[in-house]
Amino acid sequence: MLLVFCLYYLLPLYVMVTNSLKPLSEIQAGGMMALPDAWTLAPWASAWSTAQIGVDHTGLRPYFLNSILMVVPAVALSTVLGALNGYVLTKWWFRFDTIIFGLLLFGCFIPFQMVLIPMARMLGLMGLAGNVPGLVFVHLVYGIGFSTLYFRNYYAQFPTELVRAAMIDGAWFFRIFWRIMLPSSGPIAVVCIIWQFTNIWNDFLFGASFADFDSQPMTVALNNLVQSSTGVKEYNVHSPARSWRRCPPCWSMWLPAGFSCAA
Repeated sequence: MLLVFCLYYLLPLYVMVTNSLKPLSEIQAGGMMALPDAWTLAPWASAWSTAQIGVDHTGLRPYFLNSILMVVPAVALSTVLGALNGYVLTKWWFRFDTIIFGLLLFGCFIPFQMVLIPMARMLGLMGLAGNVPGLVFVHLVYGIGFSTLYFRNYYAQFPTELVRAAMIDGAWFFRIFWRIMLPSSGPIAVVCIIWQFTNIWNDFLFGASFADFDSQPMTVALNNLVQSSTGVKEYNVHSPARSWRRCPPCWSMWLPAGFSCAA
C-alpha cells in the first residue's frame, strides 16, 4: 500500500523529468506522459544559460548565484546568533531576559505581509534596498527568532553544572560557549540549518519586494520564466527550471512549482 501511494506521489516528478528530456514538439503532440522518443539535454542547457527571463537571455544562472549569496550568509549568521542567544537565555541570567525571549518568540508569528512597508523603509534608510545584502539582512532578522527558540530549548536541557565547573576552572563567556556548548550542538544546529535553508531558499515575497532585477533570487526568476505571457510556452525548458525548487517542509525531493509533499 505504501509503495502504491509512493508511486502516485512521485508521478508529478516523473512528468517533470520526462518532459525536460524531450523536444517541445513531442509535448505539443500530446505525449506528456510518455517517455521521450528523442532524448535531449538541450532544455536543461537553455534553462540554465539562455532562457529569456527579463530583457536579456541570461537563463537562471545569475539568479541561482544570487540565491546562494543570499542563503549561505543568512543561514550561517542566524544559526550562530541563535546559538548565542539560546546560550545566554539559558545559562546566564539578567533583568528582563524572559521578556526579551518572549519578544523574540512573538517575532516568529508576525506575518510576512505585515512587515513589508516598515522593512522597505528601514532598508532604504540603511542603504540596503534592492541588493543581496538587503535580502540577507531581512532573512537574518526574520530567522533569528526561530533559531533562538531552537537553541534555547536545546540548551535548557544541557547540564548547567558543566558551565559552573568551567567557570570555576577560569573559563568565561565565549570560551564556555566555544569549547563546551557549541561542540554539543550538532543535532539542533542541523535542524536549524535545514529549517532556515529551506525557508530562505523558497521565499518569494521578500525576494519580489526588496530585490531589484539584478539581485532577484531563484524563486522570483522561476516565476518570471514560467508565468511569461508572450511567445511560445517552452514546457520542456520550464520543467528543468522547476526542478531547482526544494520541498519546503521536509527537503526530501525536488518538486515542480505548485506541488508540495505530504510533510
